[in-house]
Amino acid sequence: AASILAWKCLGSDKLAASFARPGAAATLKTGREAAPPASGGGVTGGKEGSTVPMTEVLDDEVLKEQLTRNIQFFGEKAQLDLANAFVVVVGLGGVGSHAAHFLLRSGIGKLRLVDFDQVTLSSLNRHALATRSDVGIPKATCLKNRFAEICPECEVDAMVSLFDDDTSEAVLEGRPDFVIDAIDNIHTKVQLLMDCKDRGIEVLCVCGAGGKADPTRLKIADIAESSIDPLGRAVRYHLKNKHKFKGRVPALFSTELPRCGLLPFDTSQGKPLDFQVVPNFRVRTIPVLGTTPAIFGMAAAAYVLTYLTGRPLVTEPLFKIRLPEIQVLFDRLVEREEVHLGTADGVLVDVDEVEYLVRSVWCGCCAFVLAKGPVEAAKTNRGLWRNTSQLALVRWDESLPSSMDNLVLVNYSIADDHMERGVRATREAHPEESSFIDGRLASLRKHLGCC
Repeated sequence: AASILAWKCLGSDKLAASFARPGAAATLKTGREAAPPASGGGVTGGKEGSTVPMTEVLDDEVLKEQLTRNIQFFGEKAQLDLANAFVVVVGLGGVGSHAAHFLLRSGIGKLRLVDFDQVTLSSLNRHALATRSDVGIPKATCLKNRFAEICPECEVDAMVSLFDDDTSEAVLEGRPDFVIDAIDNIHTKVQLLMDCKDRGIEVLCVCGAGGKADPTRLKIADIAESSIDPLGRAVRYHLKNKHKFKGRVPALFSTELPRCGLLPFDTSQGKPLDFQVVPNFRVRTIPVLGTTPAIFGMAAAAYVLTYLTGRPLVTEPLFKIRLPEIQVLFDRLVEREEVHLGTADGVLVDVDEVEYLVRSVWCGCCAFVLAKGPVEAAKTNRGLWRNTSQLALVRWDESLPSSMDNLVLVNYSIADDHMERGVRATREAHPEESSFIDGRLASLRKHLGCC
């Protein structure tokens, strides 16, 4: 619309009118035929509806214009990374449909959409694109039809199937770059996570959106930190106790306590098992405010998009630190500089920046512990609370000032040794931890626009 308005202002009414006609834009700019509009569930998307693949995003003028804001945000190389990416979304309800929708609109080259269920009237309050005319149509088919109208260049594989032992190979074949787990059944969810981990496929576990409303409570952290979420807590239990899994699984969850629970089953209708279409799937429903799964889905898409473009989210960790402790850490930094260097003029951070470093960069932990992974780091903490009494911020590279991108949070003993011997000696003595710290600081510099 903005482009058409601009052309009209420049006197190009004929050109603007031509572009506004259905199907004219593609012929005008590229000479290719546009995909026919989807109707009634009979039109397929992706390569069948267009002769231009997503990988030509920088050469095809129509596609490039459609994704121009994305290209401006990520850059051309990163947009090509998205065009070459393959993402699988399992579970296409309120969360999965919104996640898949924005992956499509962001230029992902191939999507595999997996769900055994159909669109129902009651799902229209939270589904991303379904309308009343889609009721009774498989959710995967519904999205594929709508996607063909939005971006036919994307290759969309719709699988009307339940994820289980029999379908796991088909769902995960082709070496996807990322999988979004938007399943609401515990056993199926755990199986998908384990199958992805066994194959070395990146996966994001999305926890429960039902019964919640507060958009400010969403967190992305390791599944080990999701104890406040009922679904996340159950998944964590099965991973740990039944599968003996000790690795990392990123999870998207809300710290809000559910405002309502499962609705009671009306026994006058019969036995609950009579209504169970799929074994082990719950029959009772949970109330859902449509905005919440939509936000979950968009957050999941953002996590995947930033990961695939090499600019992963630096999420705020889920823990609590009392504000006076932040001030103490700042005071310790100033005091340590004065004692060792004779002046604190090199301290280029304030209390607010120290809080950001402690919370978002070093997660309230000694960097040497954090380098060993979230499971090891969790052993040194008590629930959500972090104890910083034995921690100090020190310069990583002693030749540079105490700026945000040159401060590391470590235990007292490590801080003293590091300040005495210097960064070169620390790198020689602790190569793995040093590599982790260097990477963390490099990411911070990029985030701050320092490089």
